[in-house]
Amino acid sequence: MIARLAGLPPVWLALFASAGAVLGRLVPLDLPAALRGLGLLLVAAGLALTMWRARTTVMPGRRPEALVTAGPFRFSRNPIYLADVILLAGLMLALAAPAGLVTVPAFALLLQRRFILREEAVIAAAFGSAYDRYRMQVRRWI
Repeated sequence: MIARLAGLPPVWLALFASAGAVLGRLVPLDLPAALRGLGLLLVAAGLALTMWRARTTVMPGRRPEALVTAGPFRFSRNPIYLADVILLAGLMLALAAPAGLVTVPAFALLLQRRFILREEAVIAAAFGSAYDRYRMQVRRWI
């Protein structure tokens, strides 16, 4: 059960958000109200990007049915993971826990090493030169 949960990026997002919120309470820093508002905007942007779905699997490790290059995939090869990172940063600002922002790069690194690199290998095996061309045109994150 725990191994299955560890294979789900939203579980990691919740863990990092919790850790960031705790850190923000342990190391309280002043945060202008405008930055809290920016945090809410980032949360909304992250949620909106997460809700975008293509007609292929979004489950880590599964073979995709299609190579999606439209929509947000024109700008990032991993827009849903990017949305998770944006969402985490926004939560730290919205919760007035700026010290928790240190969790954001750690979370991005975990996503890349635990999920993205493996998924890229699966996609490359499935779509070959088409994926190679796409990878040369679109960056991993932004």
